[in-house]
Amino acid sequence: MNGPGRIHGAAGQFDSPESLLAAARALAGDGYTRMDAFTPFPVHGLDKALGLSRSPLGYVVFGAGLAGAALALLLQWWTGAVDYPLVIGGKPLFAFEFSIPITFELTVLLASFAAVGGMLAANGLPRLSHPVFSSELFRRVTDDGFVLLIESRDPKFDAAACRERLASLGAVRTEVVEERAA
Repeated sequence: MNGPGRIHGAAGQFDSPESLLAAARALAGDGYTRMDAFTPFPVHGLDKALGLSRSPLGYVVFGAGLAGAALALLLQWWTGAVDYPLVIGGKPLFAFEFSIPITFELTVLLASFAAVGGMLAANGLPRLSHPVFSSELFRRVTDDGFVLLIESRDPKFDAAACRERLASLGAVRTEVVEERAA
């Protein structure tokens, strides 16, 4: 049987997305910087309230797409003009117009690989378990629950004070979330 582990954070369940958003803004105003929210659907403005920055994934995907296009053009030029030059029907050894389909395909292929790989890396996946999953508050998140978590890594974290603050902001229930040993 698993015993209690070290504290992961303090969580509060809210009854609406508006109250969750207001609580996140208030906690950010109090100086809390390590927070996370769990909702059944996207809540507009929550990322800004939690202090999340814009994802660098778009730049990664764009760079991989450019690399795919450059690689495709280089490969076609090298094969047709340098490594195995054949003049067929008076066509040039390398023509940009004829290389567009392969360039497009390799651009999309490398960009999609970068998107999936970058998303997995940015989200810390695959992560088969998270301390919040064992919380009683988390059970309703996929249905109609809105949970705000203040992580123990936050410099201002104090379990009792955080639970009290979450309750004062309108949390219906609060709980200390513990990390359990596997």
